[in-house]
Amino acid sequence: MIGTGCSHLGHGACGRLPADHLPNGRRASTPTQGPAATPAFRRGHPTCPVVTRSTRVHCWSPWPPPPCSPAPRAAAPADSSPGRYTATAAALDDTYYQDAVGKTGAELKAALHTIISDQTKLSYDQVWDALKATDEDPANSSNVVLLYTGRSQSKNDNGGGSGQWNREHVWAKSHGDFGTSTGPGTDIHHLRPEDVQVNSTRGNKDFDNGGGELGDAPGNFTDGDSFEPRDEVKGDVARMILYMAVRYEGNDSFADLEPNDQVDNGSAPKMGKLSVLKQWSQEDPPDTFEKRRNDVIFEQFQHNRNPFIDHPEWVGAIW
Repeated sequence: MIGTGCSHLGHGACGRLPADHLPNGRRASTPTQGPAATPAFRRGHPTCPVVTRSTRVHCWSPWPPPPCSPAPRAAAPADSSPGRYTATAAALDDTYYQDAVGKTGAELKAALHTIISDQTKLSYDQVWDALKATDEDPANSSNVVLLYTGRSQSKNDNGGGSGQWNREHVWAKSHGDFGTSTGPGTDIHHLRPEDVQVNSTRGNKDFDNGGGELGDAPGNFTDGDSFEPRDEVKGDVARMILYMAVRYEGNDSFADLEPNDQVDNGSAPKMGKLSVLKQWSQEDPPDTFEKRRNDVIFEQFQHNRNPFIDHPEWVGAIW
């Protein structure tokens, strides 16, 4: 972290910070002047050695040194993974979530519904390209990571053939009968790339623990009325389901989607099993991949967020 006091970067007698040491890479503004003006701190200045961001700069200045105010903290460095954005929880609370902060229960759910309903909607065809960005493999920008199998696969190997990936509706589209219509059927907060056969095996089953392990997707289990995803994405699945329950409340020509504590919901606009989903969300908190995905959707596509990724504690505050 950059230090404070008269030895900090870019303040008081030290003058200007070199452009390559600013957190955002831009050249600093005119240096702050103390009671006794001193030469500007510039690249290669003989009294100010070149340093890394993790060290302090100690500049020669008149004695006694002029007073100076504490340096502002540097902005958090951006994650190096592709497309990563650095919106902090605090910044979002002051802006995006300001009408929800401090609320609980039905009042919080209603506030979040209003906030996240302000979005850009995609067509079902546009979902293909969106998923290639949202689910990009951080280790291989030519691939996407499939939700249940965890397999990294070429972005262009998509379609309906065996071994290809297609568009998985985590909230099964028959639960509420919204199909692939623009709206819940194309909301990429719950659409993920998945192996064609594994997607078919999951079908429209609710989520619960138990069943037999899938041979083509180890770590995933299924029985006649439920599907259990691998441990690494259990929380992701839960937060996607609960996002849908807040976003779609029946006031936009689509069904009111709600979680319940049962399985085998058929075509009802319900998805279970709520008690299990809450457990999964708690045991598998948001990771870097899930947070980056939320940011990419917000910045590049729908311009709304999944609040349960930014605030996992809001799951318990509502349900």
